[in-house]
Amino acid sequence: MTVRAAADGPPLVVVGAINVDLTARVPRAPARGETVSGGILSRQPGGKGANQAAAAAKLGARVRLIGAVGADDAGDEMRRHLAAAGVDVAGVQRTAEATGTALIVVDDSGENSIVVCPGANTAIDAQRIPDVSRAAALAQLEVDLTVVERVAFGTDGFFALNVSPVRPLPDALLQRVDLFIVNEHEYAQLPELRARPLVAVTLGAAGAILLRDGVEIARAKAPATSVVSSVGAGDAFAAALTVAILRGQDVHTALAAACAVGAAAVADPQSQPDLDPLEAYLPVARPGR
Repeated sequence: MTVRAAADGPPLVVVGAINVDLTARVPRAPARGETVSGGILSRQPGGKGANQAAAAAKLGARVRLIGAVGADDAGDEMRRHLAAAGVDVAGVQRTAEATGTALIVVDDSGENSIVVCPGANTAIDAQRIPDVSRAAALAQLEVDLTVVERVAFGTDGFFALNVSPVRPLPDALLQRVDLFIVNEHEYAQLPELRARPLVAVTLGAAGAILLRDGVEIARAKAPATSVVSSVGAGDAFAAALTVAILRGQDVHTALAAACAVGAAAVADPQSQPDLDPLEAYLPVARPGR
């Protein structure tokens, strides 16, 4: 495995879902069988793959996205948004399925509930994925595992996997991953990660930790911020941590920067928040250190 700088070396390939996010902001989420009025509806680009690709590009990486949209107006819209964020969308396939849609409810505390209608995300043709050899890659599990494996085993570069949503992983894929990224609830469901060489676990407002072979090697606090929406925060964190590591930052600096990016994301109502280049989130060295 070779780690290459995201800014100067081969591009970062992101593989994952592309959705239209239909978000209802409400004072509180409805209970089962309850109707809550007074919501404000918005339409935004989303999907974990698209969110992570857009975040990485805004942070300064050269990014290619592998995914799929429908041959519909929503698919055209998502491709335009991604291209405007600086993402290479040549690897985004068009399918007969409709572009994926996520139905999201966000309450006044920023907590969310999401229902995903995957559509085109289920129809990515693994045989049509372009050559990714020698590239670094970042993936999630909102798309078929064969697509993830095609990219994972198609490159000899650094491979990061955001194990979300949680599902069992084949042993060969477990062995291939250089960096796992999970939240604390996902980590609790995946005992097989206890012995993996590098695992990042997000802790919400408490920040995040990095584990090597189950032993904590770095911890970072999340900067204080006003929470507007947590929808894109985990994706922004995953993108930032991956890009920082690829740029050669040490684990403490990379984790702190990722937490700062995650904090910036929760203060933004968008699933694909506005972000500055990665350098803006790097911790300032103390005098004498």
